[in-house]
Amino acid sequence: MNKKKELRAMAEKKEWLILGKGDKREEYLCKIFMMMKQRDNMAISKKKTCFNNTELRMITELVSAKMENRRLISTQLANILGITRSAVSQIVQRLEKEGVIKRLPDEVDKKIAYVELTDTVIEQYRDDVEKCIAFVGELVDELGEEKFEKMYALFMEFMSIAKRKISE
Repeated sequence: MNKKKELRAMAEKKEWLILGKGDKREEYLCKIFMMMKQRDNMAISKKKTCFNNTELRMITELVSAKMENRRLISTQLANILGITRSAVSQIVQRLEKEGVIKRLPDEVDKKIAYVELTDTVIEQYRDDVEKCIAFVGELVDELGEEKFEKMYALFMEFMSIAKRKISE
């Protein structure tokens, strides 16, 4: 059995032991892996959207940059989104073919290409965001605002500790 299947089977059976030491920290690592996987598969709308989660996040960053009179290049988008430059390049190429975004060369350094939205995409983007807001609202209504805020605060605290520990 390959490692992925083995890990999946272990996770389904709640057998967290990767190294077989029975260490509680090993269980924590497996749970973090499972949370990351669930996050990657999380739907943020129950209705059909024009863009997938990553595309929507990218477009949101481009909208924010435009509102702040900033321009972004692919490398910056990769860093912001936490994905590879190659993945950003593939998304940009696909969205460029669809007329969603355009690449504009820098006036001074022609090697640099800014990624910007076309004028036609804003209505689709707003429609998708409205669908996502409605769905997330339903989720928070069911979970409870207090639990959601606590979950968010705990996650941010955990990430802050992780960043601090990495830099020590």
